[in-house]
Amino acid sequence: MQKSLKIYFAGDLFDGKDLGGNLLLAKAIEKSSCCRYQVMLPQDGECEVKERTSQSIRDADFQLLYNCDCVVANFDGHDLDSGTVVEFCFAKMLDMPAVLLRTDFRHSGDNTLPDGDPWNLMCSHFPRTEVLHINAMKLYHECRNSGSQTELLDDFYNSIAQKTVQKLDRVCAMQSWLKCDKLLQQFQMAIKSIGGTLPELLDEETLENLCRQKIASGLYSTDAE
Repeated sequence: MQKSLKIYFAGDLFDGKDLGGNLLLAKAIEKSSCCRYQVMLPQDGECEVKERTSQSIRDADFQLLYNCDCVVANFDGHDLDSGTVVEFCFAKMLDMPAVLLRTDFRHSGDNTLPDGDPWNLMCSHFPRTEVLHINAMKLYHECRNSGSQTELLDDFYNSIAQKTVQKLDRVCAMQSWLKCDKLLQQFQMAIKSIGGTLPELLDEETLENLCRQKIASGLYSTDAE
């Protein structure tokens, strides 16, 4: 049986709605994928950071990102969360498959352009990236006929999860631009650009083992340039 792929869930985690919604969607994705995808929530990892400084929390999030295989980035909000954008950009530097999920029905950004999305155009058109737009309000009303409030909530998050899993399947099947023989070098360069304590958290031996796991996942091409 193939090992499940770890998904880094990037998004807001600053209030009760964020924390609860992230958890409910994470569990729904795991259920909808029959555990082919294991969702890693930064909000859980941050609880385990002993010395709570801005740098230690940042570095712990990057460490978790490195240990994941794919990314689901929540692109809700009139202005995208800056931390989520940074995490997405570094995921792209590592050629990680990514799904940009937006359930916010409001229009913003560069959506007036023919190929625009409802956010700044600099966050669009990356390789191995799929965009998923879901009108949360419309979906909520569609689920109101489910019965009880618990059933409504289940149907609501299961519907989002099912569409997200379809997108994950699609991006994971896309050809990588980063080759296996260049993987370690690329990851080392990204670590240097992040700095902080990340070179210590992901030392040479740890990083080599991590790259072997990523090669075994089949997400990176074995064809030499």
